[in-house]
Amino acid sequence: MNSKLKILIRIGSLRHGGAEKVLVTFLKNLPADKYEIDLLLNLYSGKYLPEVPEWINILYLHRGEMITTNRPHEIPRKAARVLHEKIVKKFPNLLYKNKLKNKPYDIEFAAIHGMRDEILGSPLSSKKIVWIHNDLSEVKGYTDEEIRKFFGFDKIMVISEKIEKLFHGLAKDQAEQSKIVKIYNPLDTEEFVSKAEMPVTHYSFDQSVPTFISVGTVFPQKGFDRLLKVHQRLLREGFRHKVMIVGDGYDFENIRKLKSDLGVDQTAVMLGFTDNPYPYFKKADFYVLSSRYEGFPTVLFEAITLKKKIISTEVSGSAEMLNNGELGLLVENSEEGIYSGMKQALIDPGSFQKYTEKLKSYEMPFTLKNSVEKIISVLDGL
Repeated sequence: MNSKLKILIRIGSLRHGGAEKVLVTFLKNLPADKYEIDLLLNLYSGKYLPEVPEWINILYLHRGEMITTNRPHEIPRKAARVLHEKIVKKFPNLLYKNKLKNKPYDIEFAAIHGMRDEILGSPLSSKKIVWIHNDLSEVKGYTDEEIRKFFGFDKIMVISEKIEKLFHGLAKDQAEQSKIVKIYNPLDTEEFVSKAEMPVTHYSFDQSVPTFISVGTVFPQKGFDRLLKVHQRLLREGFRHKVMIVGDGYDFENIRKLKSDLGVDQTAVMLGFTDNPYPYFKKADFYVLSSRYEGFPTVLFEAITLKKKIISTEVSGSAEMLNNGELGLLVENSEEGIYSGMKQALIDPGSFQKYTEKLKSYEMPFTLKNSVEKIISVLDGL
């Protein structure tokens, strides 16, 4: 008799994003003898695919890379994918009968908020969990009424205090309150500390001017447009410095065009996607988080671990991670805020010394082991 818990996990793909990385880190640290897991991807794609443990069964709706442009020859394939996803969302029985072979899952798990309707629309009487990685009050289209739909899940895992407060504020009774559980993202510090020691291969750092690095998926959410506008403004004011953006995403070409339009191609570099951003992190003088909104910015955790001088907009999770400004400079969530932080770094770099001192002896309160154990306790408790 097989007593393993049968779990279905759903996510769009395993491309380069915080939620994707966190999910794979979690899966790598799960005991294989306790669970039988099917991971269903909309698109079989992404840098984290090879990292999924062999005992986890990967299923998918489509293969190939994500189509982010509207080139004429790509439109039919893009439209076919969208149509397919709409059909299986509207008629979930087709998916469960054909792709999932009527498997009786004990737990169904939406690994990102965007999979809410797919999991809640399941024809199974399974227990259902969602993992919220973003401050939904900042995400377009998420009214209080929309956010309240998440109370259809048996457990709502949130990754920061701000998101936890948002859901507690919308809960109608004690039963709904008890569904909310805060679990910091499981992240493997040893992995990126060792990766940071590798050589920088695609860029030569200019030691005579400070470099500001920002790392993330190139979406409007990340505010790279604000970062480049601030960069141009500071250059015009005579402050010599460089900016490096590491990452890829559907907004990449727009941001690259903006960089040219602003006339900063000589001083701002877009490195694109790299398997290992950590050596660049290590070599840069300052780390900038220019995001408009976040859930719990994984990248700040990495910057703290690598003991960087940090400038961060006040978004969900940033004050929590930076100990309310003890470990890095928190600035207003605006272009003006980013400008004031970067200007301070250029005029008075010594003012960041207090953060460096704090980081020397700082112990992370959120460890990989604690996070994984807490998620396991949620799964086992259902």
